[in-house]
Amino acid sequence: MSLSPDPETAPGGPSNGHLRLAAIGDLHVGENHPHPYRDLFSRISQEADVLALCGDLTNFGKTPEAEILAEDLQALSIPVVGVLGNHDFECGQPQEVARILHEAGVKLLDGEAYEIDGVGFAGCKGFIGGYGRYMLSAFGEPEIKAFVQASVDENLKLESSLRMLRTERTVVVLHYSPVQDTVMGEPPEIFPFLGSARMGETIDRFDGVKCVLHGHAHRGAYEGRTPRGTPVYNVAKPVLNRDLGIEYALFDV
Repeated sequence: MSLSPDPETAPGGPSNGHLRLAAIGDLHVGENHPHPYRDLFSRISQEADVLALCGDLTNFGKTPEAEILAEDLQALSIPVVGVLGNHDFECGQPQEVARILHEAGVKLLDGEAYEIDGVGFAGCKGFIGGYGRYMLSAFGEPEIKAFVQASVDENLKLESSLRMLRTERTVVVLHYSPVQDTVMGEPPEIFPFLGSARMGETIDRFDGVKCVLHGHAHRGAYEGRTPRGTPVYNVAKPVLNRDLGIEYALFDV
């Protein structure tokens, strides 16, 4: 799998029989910003075969925000897969946000899997919990156990979606990070709130995963790897803009 770091110069269409995949997270669409991504989506359609959206698609999970994004998504002429992020839950109506985006053509991953032109897409939002020996365990008060169980439940969704696929090439789409590598740059005190190593361990049990995409860590690092060596990319919009000087990442899978 290769990365084309400059979408402005990368040729459109499949490359050497591969799927050209554009990816971006953390759009944070607000309700007072008309058509914030229409032009970007139109350009992506000319450069890529599929678009992956890695959560925090809206700013507060409000219906008008989702509707604005849905309108801009009509500029796309390629398939779209995606996951919700924590911001999309803020107003307590993630199902409504998901409905609006689904009707706009987004194949949302929440334990589901999709195959597009021979490439499998698996994923879910993911959750927090920490990394390595600092990963929180289900010990002590019921509140802690419930917290850890939420992380375990998201990980089970990820595992379920991966098991559904029989493709030789798979892309995992998340919001939270499955590795510590791509949250480096954030304050260490909040590492446990940026993702969980449980997801990385699950990904490493499956062959054929070519890359993992996530967002959420605005001040994190662009690239990392799972313990088994699968590439992980933090495609949060602030990271792409700041570290690479691009509006979206572009891969050949």
